[in-house]
Amino acid sequence: MNERQPSATPRHRTIETSGVRLHLVEQGAGPLVLLVHGFPGSWYAWRHQLPALAAAGYRAVALDVRGYGRSSTPSATDEYRMRALVQDNVGLVHALGEETAVIVGHDWGSNIAATSALLHPEVFRAVGLMSVPYAPPGGPRPSDVFAGMGGDQEFYVSYFQEPGRAEAEIEPDVRGWLAGFYAALSADTMPGPHEPDPHFVADGGTLRERFPQGRLPSWLTEADLDFYAGEFERTGMTGAINRYRAMDRDWEDLRRLDGSPVTQPSLFIGGTLDASTTWMADAIEAYPVTLPGLVSSHLLDGCGHWLPEERPDEVNRLLLTWLETVSEVV
Repeated sequence: MNERQPSATPRHRTIETSGVRLHLVEQGAGPLVLLVHGFPGSWYAWRHQLPALAAAGYRAVALDVRGYGRSSTPSATDEYRMRALVQDNVGLVHALGEETAVIVGHDWGSNIAATSALLHPEVFRAVGLMSVPYAPPGGPRPSDVFAGMGGDQEFYVSYFQEPGRAEAEIEPDVRGWLAGFYAALSADTMPGPHEPDPHFVADGGTLRERFPQGRLPSWLTEADLDFYAGEFERTGMTGAINRYRAMDRDWEDLRRLDGSPVTQPSLFIGGTLDASTTWMADAIEAYPVTLPGLVSSHLLDGCGHWLPEERPDEVNRLLLTWLETVSEVV
């Protein structure tokens, strides 16, 4: 068990590594826990976890992934390849004066965390995944898979591929678009089973027309939305969306790791109402093979996609219980 440390005030820092500038927020002292957000997020997505981890005796660090917030936003799509994001995490751990860390990710951050652990097991001694299950590299080319989804509708990942297309929808009203996107994937505001699926775009349509309008999910305050909108109004959306545009490059880069398991002690938390867990149920069932070090796996009943914000108390409890276990086995 970790020796309990008094919680400290969150501290904003900027670190240069891997040729980019990474903004992070740090709280607490003790073993390093690196928190990696997803789309469309920010370090702020972990605002409920930072103080809880600090109070439990951990050094909690939430970064703005490259392309987001106050971190660098390179212009080239190749700069958002998974290998580059993994190297950012490795460089960040070392820049913080540490040799190892536990890494925890949500949404795209889950993929980034898993690949960080896969490529650098000597640095990332345990990995926590939220919302998006681990699926090993390999299989068909991602763009081919996504092109075959939805029939006469277009899957949102395919919609994001053409540079400028999604930006033209989002950037004239970033705040309104984000409000709708967050609501579309939240348990208390997501469309019902007989309403259009917000993951798809009709021919000639937009994503936004599928989003709920006029009501924020219970976890998102007006102040929270103001923060997120302000970040993306400053940076634009291209850096964040370029992660999707680099997926085929990842497929090529990681081909040699086809089928590779992540063997470190791991945690998975998903929501029963999240399409990420229902569409990828086979990936969760394969965990005995793909995550042989899995310590615990949880599906939160009635929860949507934004786990760290929708269910912060429950996520904190599960995360801290897992971390206590990890500290005993690594």
